[in-house]
Amino acid sequence: MIPTVGRAVFLGRDGVLNRDHGYVSRPEDFEWLPGVMHALRALQRAGWGLVVVTNQGGIARGLYGPAEYANLTAWMHSELAQHGIALDEVYHCPHLTDAPLAAWRRHCDCRKPAPGLLRRAARDLSLDLASCVIVGAKPCDIQAGHAAGVAACVRITDPVDPAAIAAADPPADYTCASLAEAARWLLEHEQTRSA
Repeated sequence: MIPTVGRAVFLGRDGVLNRDHGYVSRPEDFEWLPGVMHALRALQRAGWGLVVVTNQGGIARGLYGPAEYANLTAWMHSELAQHGIALDEVYHCPHLTDAPLAAWRRHCDCRKPAPGLLRRAARDLSLDLASCVIVGAKPCDIQAGHAAGVAACVRITDPVDPAAIAAADPPADYTCASLAEAARWLLEHEQTRSA
């Protein structure tokens, strides 16, 4: 599905949509975080495209293959569709500069913190990066957002520690404990800007 609005929320996967158990590659290991479905529906209803951007170093490490990753991604689409949610696209980077598997060993522009996945999405989906937002659970998500020139970078971390927020490098525009809180902030911020 191609958004017609030219804007999207870029979503990290692990720690944003699902609990980060480390190298999640099978549906039975994928645990949706509380409030995710409601948050995604609210963003979609407000006219935001939904684009997942995820590093998948487990492929380069030989922990799972492209077929397992594709199967999990198809399952994710199916689960979301049952809740009336359609992702516009899912982009992933399987590369590592020191990958044990030579086929995936390379320096690329798509592995976050590089902005390649976001720029590719912008080209493919006709997005205006300056109108987009990234929501991620890792510093590399925020770095990729800054490098791509998105409008706002939101960091999910639990617990939310004010001292850690103040010292965060790179700084996020907003830090919260869940995608539900991130969506609420984004929708309120959007209303404030348009008022």
